[in-house]
Amino acid sequence: MKNVSIGLTPRILKRWAFIHKWSSLICTGFILLLCLTGLPLIFADEIDHALGYRISPPPWPDSAIPTRANLDAVIAAAQARRPGDSVQFLVAEPQEPDLWFVRMGADIAAAQPSAFYSMDARTGAYLQAYPLNQGLMNIALRLHVDLFAGLWGSLWLGLMGGFLMVAIVSGVVLYAPFMRKLTFGTVRQGYLAWLDWHNLLGIVTVVWLSVVTVTGVINTVAAPIFSRWQSEQLAQLLAPYAAAPIRPIGSVQTAVNAAYRAVPNSALSFLAFPGNPFAGPNQFVAFMQGETPLTAKLLKPVVLDAQTGQVLATAELPGYVSALLLSKPLHFGDYGGLPLKILWAMLDLLSIGILVGGLYLWGKKHCRRPAQTAKPQRQLRPIRPKPWPIPIAICASSLIGLCAALLADGLGDTLSWLALSVPILALFARRIV
Repeated sequence: MKNVSIGLTPRILKRWAFIHKWSSLICTGFILLLCLTGLPLIFADEIDHALGYRISPPPWPDSAIPTRANLDAVIAAAQARRPGDSVQFLVAEPQEPDLWFVRMGADIAAAQPSAFYSMDARTGAYLQAYPLNQGLMNIALRLHVDLFAGLWGSLWLGLMGGFLMVAIVSGVVLYAPFMRKLTFGTVRQGYLAWLDWHNLLGIVTVVWLSVVTVTGVINTVAAPIFSRWQSEQLAQLLAPYAAAPIRPIGSVQTAVNAAYRAVPNSALSFLAFPGNPFAGPNQFVAFMQGETPLTAKLLKPVVLDAQTGQVLATAELPGYVSALLLSKPLHFGDYGGLPLKILWAMLDLLSIGILVGGLYLWGKKHCRRPAQTAKPQRQLRPIRPKPWPIPIAICASSLIGLCAALLADGLGDTLSWLALSVPILALFARRIV
């Protein structure tokens, strides 16, 4: 008999169930690993501070007027600690306005850093070196990014993310036929309780999990995306200066000041030094970010003469690079303060519950003894043919929560926290917890 309420025949439902089962089974192990390793990464900054890997600058005397150290002094102090290495990047972080970070490399084009220094932006003094390639957080990061397999590991995880999206879409298709006779939030007994929990957790997290999955897939191709930008747009910007002989570097402070003048109402995100793959042979490239919550996630490159500090060119990043930059905060949930991170972690835990529940359902179904043939029962008309109003409201709230903090601070952050709380509160609303 056809399911007239949603227009799906039993044959079509069986096909969707097949797609859902196998797309889920293929990726579940890897997605479970990503959920588990992603949990501590949500709180990476807080964990680094707790472990002493990152420190805040010493308190500034209340009676003293805050100063800003000359960037040339900051770079000189970093260079003095490793005279044989090269300064690759000068990095700023909006949440740490009193710090500069200096990345060093064995040579200017080295793919891996040799040191990553925290410098006091007020005095120019060295504060700390971040411990590279060690500790449990590094293991979690590498497993989450590329499984310790480089680009191919990242691409493999991207493929698993693709299978997860297929599982999500097919799960949504199957939701209405399974839930059309049940009030939202109903959890029955025994084996059916696992099915009801799987469906319930899946539908309340569907928007969040879809966004995190899509942005995760985008991040797996970050290296090819930046490589394409470097070989095309950046190479075109630097082409007029490629044949010039190598000259000594001038004042970093002068160059950064010029970049600020070239892009008003902006802040420096990072400065690539000459010879670096993100710069020219005689050119700095300053990557400036906006001052609004949204534009702070985007970058605008400014090409500067490394000797004189003169602005040579400015450019807009292509759409595919901007999409990558916007995908990062939407994946890690680090754009709305600690409350948003806590909500991100709770939704991550619910996702783990979905994965574990799905594995249990599959295993239980295939391990059960064949039941005795029962007499066919007369099919009843759906008594509640509208299973979507509450899930749609939860999905809309999730979308608002994901976007609000990205578009505005203050009230936007609060709205984001409240809206993303709705999927979690929905679990309590039907008295099922």
